[in-house]
Amino acid sequence: MPVGKSLVIVESPTKAKTLKKFLGSDYIVESSVGHVRDLPSNAEEIPADVKKEKWARLGIDVEHDFAPLYVVSPEKKKKISELKKYAKEVDTILLATDEDREGEAISWHLNQLLKPKNPPKRMVFHEITKTAILSALEHTREIDTKLVDAQETRRIIDRLYGYLVSPILWRKIAPKLSAGRVQSVAVRMIVEREQARIRFVSSNYWDLSAEFKAPDGMTFPAKVMTIEGQRPASGKSFDPDTGALVRDDVLHLKEERAVALRDLLQRADYRVTSAEEKPFTKRPAPPFTTSTLQQEGNRKLRFNAKRTMRAAQRLYENGFITYMRTDATTLSSEALSAARTAIEELYGAEFLPAAPREYATKVKNAQEAHEAIRPAHPFAPISDVQAALGPDETKVYELIWKRTMACQMPDARGRRMVVKIATTVDGQEVVFQANGNVIDFPGFLRAYVEGSDDPEAELADKETILPPLKEQDRVEAVSLTADGHDTQPPARLTEASLVKALEESGVGRPSTYASIIDTIQRRYTFKKGNALVPTFVAFAVVRLMIEHLGHLIDLTFTAGMEERLDQIARGEDERLPYLKEFYFGNGVPGLAPLLEKKQEVIDARMICSVPLGDHPENGTTIWRRVGRYGPYVQLGDDGDRANIPEDLCPDELTLDKAVEYLRAGAKAKEPLGMHPETGLPVYVKTGRFGPYVQLGDADPADKKSKPKMVSLLPEMKPDELTLAQALDLLTLPKTLGKDAEGVEVVAYFGRYGPYIKRGTDTRSLKEGDHILKIDLARALELLAEPKAKSYKREVPEIKAFESVEALDGIKLRLLKGRYGPYLSDGEVNASLPRGFGDPTTLTEAQAVELILAQRAKKGTKKKKKKAAKKKATKKKTAKKTTAKKATKKKTTKKKTTAKKATAKKATKKKTAKKTAAKVADDEA
Repeated sequence: MPVGKSLVIVESPTKAKTLKKFLGSDYIVESSVGHVRDLPSNAEEIPADVKKEKWARLGIDVEHDFAPLYVVSPEKKKKISELKKYAKEVDTILLATDEDREGEAISWHLNQLLKPKNPPKRMVFHEITKTAILSALEHTREIDTKLVDAQETRRIIDRLYGYLVSPILWRKIAPKLSAGRVQSVAVRMIVEREQARIRFVSSNYWDLSAEFKAPDGMTFPAKVMTIEGQRPASGKSFDPDTGALVRDDVLHLKEERAVALRDLLQRADYRVTSAEEKPFTKRPAPPFTTSTLQQEGNRKLRFNAKRTMRAAQRLYENGFITYMRTDATTLSSEALSAARTAIEELYGAEFLPAAPREYATKVKNAQEAHEAIRPAHPFAPISDVQAALGPDETKVYELIWKRTMACQMPDARGRRMVVKIATTVDGQEVVFQANGNVIDFPGFLRAYVEGSDDPEAELADKETILPPLKEQDRVEAVSLTADGHDTQPPARLTEASLVKALEESGVGRPSTYASIIDTIQRRYTFKKGNALVPTFVAFAVVRLMIEHLGHLIDLTFTAGMEERLDQIARGEDERLPYLKEFYFGNGVPGLAPLLEKKQEVIDARMICSVPLGDHPENGTTIWRRVGRYGPYVQLGDDGDRANIPEDLCPDELTLDKAVEYLRAGAKAKEPLGMHPETGLPVYVKTGRFGPYVQLGDADPADKKSKPKMVSLLPEMKPDELTLAQALDLLTLPKTLGKDAEGVEVVAYFGRYGPYIKRGTDTRSLKEGDHILKIDLARALELLAEPKAKSYKREVPEIKAFESVEALDGIKLRLLKGRYGPYLSDGEVNASLPRGFGDPTTLTEAQAVELILAQRAKKGTKKKKKKAAKKKATKKKTAKKTTAKKATKKKTTKKKTTAKKATAKKATKKKTAKKTAAKVADDEA
């Protein structure tokens, strides 16, 4: 135990608040609010004395042992000052950040910045309970530099990958695209599934089913198993790419024969030829890892990965569950004892196995240091979480609680019955089969059934009871049915199945999956129901990567990178040799020479073009292309083109659909008619965002002015639009008249629907109102009504933090503003720092820090003094010691490569030129 006053530093204010409950007055508990230093995220953060270095944009000096340039972001400077003040007041600093690599790195950076008089101690725990905290105080250790090296190596690789590959995508495909070590592999998986759907050829097959009545009068279903000794073909019998049978030992039953056979079987006699019963057992699933929790959250709760992890984070920080970023399935002896006690109390002794169950981790590269996700000790009842936190946290905790109970309960046991029933008609022997299932002992199923939120109901559904039958029993066919089936294309990946695929391939880490899924939904995928659908841009990006940067998007190569990082974390490999191999090459082309070689040979037009087939009328090839402003189809190399709607699924773009778009595009070139007042042509066109009418033609010489354009109303169809309807649309926005005070009242059709406006006062139209028919009297009626909240245009919400304890339980919302994302507590707004990256990765702790900083500034208009420029030094590899202060106006490179130095940002009033640092490099 530490002697004297101690400073305990954790990541989040919530975690700090929970720790304070267990520690006495000798401990000051503060939060770092996440990472305190990182590579510069934009040009403004690059210190002046290194800004002109050729590596400054990267933030990594690749020529000098990949020394990273670390800077303290502006919003963290106040927090660091506070921590330094506390550090001077205490005898011991306890670094209690999370137990994974990211947490270890935060501790290392804190040590570098605070420069404590005594070496800090690393305090590690995986649940926030009094027992765990007191045990951690008794068993402190030093910072694990192997884990820090692994984290830093990953960060450098992701920066190099993102910052160097992404610009190629900008030049060859479209602006603002991003590439990433894990995200690009994830996009490839989704695209390849869609390509399989595009290649898919459907096949039709038939089968027969029957409803039989047993001698005791009980009815039961059965399906035909063989006809003349051959099994009828099923969906798996056909090649999905050709539609042909892939097996010659099955019978392809077609409609004509199936119907004829059904009619013959109506008059047949049936006997039982065999009745077998076999026992079965079913084992419970292991306790949750991060990825399996995300998968079950998606299947059972319909939560996306981000929502599940947000709830798990709050559960952990409030002391209800163990650390939620893990890929291990082990449980501590304390947890096993608690689970067994709870099982006996809740379910009875018969549901308690003789010994605890143990599970081996199957995931590639699993980090065994962590425990599985489970309730913290003592296991709190679900009602406690319900009382303390929100509904999301309660639902996720219930999943974790039940899964932990189930994993320590006995196997489910039961019997499977198989009954075969035969007859002969027209010289053909036909055998039907009925399957039954009886659960004799539910075991773990009493607590938890995967994919179901009602174990009791699921138990009933799992049973199919057959009547007691024996050989030679006669049964009667009550009904016979011939059913036709069409084979279905491979199902698209969902968030749950993508996480599973990544995990099984050894790509990425549990902590990265939620942010990766968020990242790819910016430009590369959209959702259709629960499925992830790739965009046409994603197809072009994957093709470029596979054809020109193949190993960078290869599953085996990417999984191998994860293994190397694990080896560095275990001390079996070193940081520098691996970085040199990745960047310069060693057997496999390195990133730098590969990109230099490929820059000029990539044919952008071909990468973005895919032939769909020949036009049925003129035989010219129709191409699907991706342009800088979206996807389109084109006739030949330079013929007519037509936009493809952005929400069209790629497997739905057939040759016929492309011809339809081209015809609509050609028709759009011909005016619907002429405007009676202006004499200008009126067109009906379809753009990326839907159909619209246009008045007049664009003047190529005048880039600033555009023809008037108005979107079609939802009920209007482009091919059925009349000139009169188009002219009505072109009256919008339409002045309806003036109110009693002479203020104009105008009708608009905006992005969010039709509305009326008087000055700054607006009202949406109600059901029954029509934008083209509304008059002044009705508009004034609407304006006279109170302005309800629903009338106000809602700013799109990116994410929300419910009941933030550090801010007295208020709700914080992260909103998508016109000029970028910002936080709001209902009174104060705080923009995210420039270059923050993916706003969905903002943590509650970071949000609290931003709001508190903005509250402190609110109302003060004092002119800020120009900050003194501080020198930046670069981190050198190997040992983690604090380097000496850099010399003025010039960054001094150290003679040794054994030291790391703090790099501080030089603050400037002048806005720096934007650089490729805008790339959101993959944080995998």
